[in-house]
Amino acid sequence: MGGVLIGLLAAAGCFAVIALMAISIYNNLVSRRNEYKNSFAKVDVQLKRRYDLIPNLVESVKGAMAHERQTLDAVIQARNTAFAVSQKAADNPGDPDAMKKVGEAEAVLRGSMGRMFALAEAYPDLKANQNMLQLQGELGETENRIAMARQDFNDKVTLYNTSRETFPAIAFAGMMGFTTASLFEIDNPEERQNVRVKF
Repeated sequence: MGGVLIGLLAAAGCFAVIALMAISIYNNLVSRRNEYKNSFAKVDVQLKRRYDLIPNLVESVKGAMAHERQTLDAVIQARNTAFAVSQKAADNPGDPDAMKKVGEAEAVLRGSMGRMFALAEAYPDLKANQNMLQLQGELGETENRIAMARQDFNDKVTLYNTSRETFPAIAFAGMMGFTTASLFEIDNPEERQNVRVKF
């Protein structure tokens, strides 16, 4: 009888240790997931700031670059697409499909803005336009903020993924619904550069 009681107590003790370990792992993963979600919210704020600057920038150059209507329309279209994709990603940051779409949309936006700035260099009036210079400065500052916020997001995602993939968390993470999160990356190496805003 005493052996059975000791066996039951040992089993209950093992169960309690496993339950406490699972609770601790769960709480840690929730904390790490919330950290990267909060970090993406910071990225989203900076992206929205840029998305709000782009129409003003296009409006500023529209008069001087009247013959470049197709390029300006491409910038606005890319901005609208990137904005819509980032809003969807904000609902579930770290989702591999959502983050891939954000990276692709951002690459297209950066490319179209780069073409616009390259064309704008041929218009001397734009180089002296005070409104244009102010928007240029704000956009440059925003690009730096986006880069910093994106790096912070990627750091938090890496920390979450590392916590999820280490033992003993890896034994429980999948059962608890914690999937691997994706980084915010831009696939094309040329597009990894900030948008050049100098006139």
